[in-house]
Order: sequence, then C-alpha cells, then structure tokens
Amino acid sequence: MNNKKLIVIGGDAAGMTAASKVRREQPEREIIVFERGYYTSYAACGMPYYIGGQLESEEHLIARKPEVFRQKQNIDVRIRHEVTEIDQKNKRVKVKNLDKDKYFWEAWDDLLIATGASPIVPKMENIDAGGVFALSTLQSGIDVFNFIKEKKPEKAVVVGGGYIGIEMAEAFLGRSIDVTLIDMAPQLMAAFDTDMAELILGYMREQQVKVFLEEKLVKFEKNADGSVKSVITDKQTIPADIVILGMGVKPNAELAAIAGIELGAKDAIQVNKRLETSVPDIWAAGDCAESFHLVTQEQVYIALGTVATKHGLVAGINISGGSARFPGVLGTAITKFKEMEISRTGLSEKEAKDSGVDYLVETITSVTPAGYYPGSEKISVKLVVNKQNQRILGGQIVGFRGAGKRIDIIATSITAGLNAQQLVDLDLAYAPPFSNVWDPVQIAARKFV
Repeated sequence: MNNKKLIVIGGDAAGMTAASKVRREQPEREIIVFERGYYTSYAACGMPYYIGGQLESEEHLIARKPEVFRQKQNIDVRIRHEVTEIDQKNKRVKVKNLDKDKYFWEAWDDLLIATGASPIVPKMENIDAGGVFALSTLQSGIDVFNFIKEKKPEKAVVVGGGYIGIEMAEAFLGRSIDVTLIDMAPQLMAAFDTDMAELILGYMREQQVKVFLEEKLVKFEKNADGSVKSVITDKQTIPADIVILGMGVKPNAELAAIAGIELGAKDAIQVNKRLETSVPDIWAAGDCAESFHLVTQEQVYIALGTVATKHGLVAGINISGGSARFPGVLGTAITKFKEMEISRTGLSEKEAKDSGVDYLVETITSVTPAGYYPGSEKISVKLVVNKQNQRILGGQIVGFRGAGKRIDIIATSITAGLNAQQLVDLDLAYAPPFSNVWDPVQIAARKFV
C-alpha cells in the first residue's frame, strides 16, 4: 500500500486535508497534488473580510503555502498545473503546465478528485466588462481588493442575496462604497424562511443598502474604456463602478463526468460514505462531491468549508487503508451583516413542507444577554420539529451579539436525535452577560412541550 502513488486534483481544503492525512499515516508514500491556481489551503470564506479591509493582507488567509507542504510533509504540490483529462482505464491523468503551456501524463494508483466549485456566471452582454467579478479562488479576492485600491469605486452592485452577497455588501459599506443589491428571488437568503429573511432585509435597508428583490439581471453597460458603467435589470438601470456576482456555485464535476464517473445530487460527483466514486480507486471530496443529509436521509449538494475539510479527512483515512465513514450533513451555516448574526441548520419550514414531513414550527423573540444587562440585544429563534415525536428537524437564528453560534445547540440536538423536551432539559450555561436563565433556544423548544 505504501508504494502506491496518490494523485490529488485540487489543492485547497479537501485535497490538502486528505493528502496530509495520507502522509501522516504513510510517510513513504508518493503523493502528488495538482493545483491550477497559485495558492493552496486558503480560507476562501475570509475573502469578504479581506476585501472589506478587516485583514491587513491576503497572507492571513493562507493556512499553508505549497512550499511548506513540499519541505515539511514531502507532498509534491505543483501549482499552476491543471488536470485536463482522467483516463480511468489506464489509470493516468493528463496535466497541463499552465506556465510552460505543455502537457504530460501522470500515472496513479489512487486518485482523489477535489476540484471544488465555481461561481455561477451567466452568459450575457458585456459580462466581461472591467470591474465585474465572481469570487471563487483567493486570486479572485486579491483582484477585487486591488481593483478597489486602484480604481476607488463609489458605487457597487451585488447580484445575489445569499451568503456571499450579504458579506460583500458589508465589505463595500466598510469601504464607504454605495451598495445596491439585487436578487431575482422574492426574498434574501433562500436557505431561510421568508419570516426570518424579512428580519435580515429590514436591517440591511436600515444600514443604507438599497435592496431590490424579484429583479432579474439582464445585461451590463460598458464605458468607452471597457469598464462597467451600469447594471441593467428587467426593471431599471443601476449605475455601477464595481459588480460582484453572488449567484451561487456549481460543482466542478465536468472532468469526472467526461471520464465516465457517475454524478449525483445537483450534478456533483456521486460518492458513498467512504467518499468512493462509482469507479474503483477514484475518490471525490469537497465542493465537487455530494453529501448525505442526516434529516432527509437523501443525497444533497452543500458547498461549505466545514464539509470539505471533513470530506478530506474521511477520504484520507480510507485512501491510506483505514475505515472511516462520513456521517452526513445538516447544512449548518452562519454569517453576519454588520452587527446582525445569521445562522441556520437542518430543515427550514419550507424544506420540511416540500419533503412531506409532518411538522410543527414555532418562532420566538427574546434577548441576549439578559434583558437587564447592558448591551442586551434581540434574538429571534425559529424551530421546526417532527409533529409525531417532536424530534428537532431544523432551526434558524437571526439576532445580534451572541446570537448566531447558538445554532450549534440546535445542530447538536438534531444530530443526537433529541426532541423538544430533551432540548429544554439540557443543562446549558447561564450568567447575565450571556443569556437569560432560559436560553433563547430553550424558550423556543418550550413552545412544543
């Protein structure tokens, strides 16, 4: 086993987590990682905060550089190398050295596909205008940062009201840039229920973000120098000096599909709980691969850094001869807009309804810390439970200081199979600077008992 060559396609969270685990378990094994970009193991989720000026340098986002993997872990990381073909029959990959514009073949015994995801970029008029960006790689974040520094834009348009859209709206405000956000959906944050999304919308408008919903992007207008001039929707023309496309992501699974590897949920690479694909000795992990949902018991596609690193660890254990299974996901996620903290896990009310679950739902508004403690702020908690046994199915939290991470209580309760009464009975920590005697999550659970 130790003499078998491992090739990893993709040098970010999943790929490098897996490669590092294999190296720890098998110190002598040959490991080659091909990464088409310039960087490895970077925190893509931190890019809005770097762009917003909260970090001094992009260096803070890089967990480990390629040379560190080479020198300290003996992992042959080759940046600026793009895998263009997988030949599963002959167990080899075709690789392009992007700097030298040359191709070569590399054989493998085990292959891990960790190609990540790409932002959705629609084909439309003038989308190639200067100042129109879609965040994906660290380099794209650096490009946005440099553009703001050099061009000093005054008006920004964000297309899409999901996590990236909200975070980039905050980043632009932090740079004193006028912000307009458009979304073709009737609400912000599609992963949330409408009532919770309305809380986010109201706060964003209070903070002077111009938000237009049910408005479809049509095209862009350019200035004479090729830079973006305006964003044209089906309802209006919006002046813009810089545009961020935050319209979601899609798995980078085309390479696998062409090689005859089966695709699954949302056209991500189909994997089992060992992260094995439909082809022996080929594995997939991270944002290019599907996952198993703990509540619906179905395969889903959820592109999150937390999922990617766990995928990578499980794949690494199994590639190096161990036996591990990825248990599944809940879609637990958290973000913020200025002082507002926003989080969710499990099923929303809409998802519960769509999946045919017989459910109950309650929403409460409380405070955190204790109401009499200085700086007490509002928190809204929404819980979804199974109507028959009151097991927790999902939750959403929107609030201020100390609100967001309470979602972990709900995620833990779902994973452990707790019902509403058991959530109420949890011995949670209490002191006035942090909470009321009854934590807001427990106040919500008490509505069912």
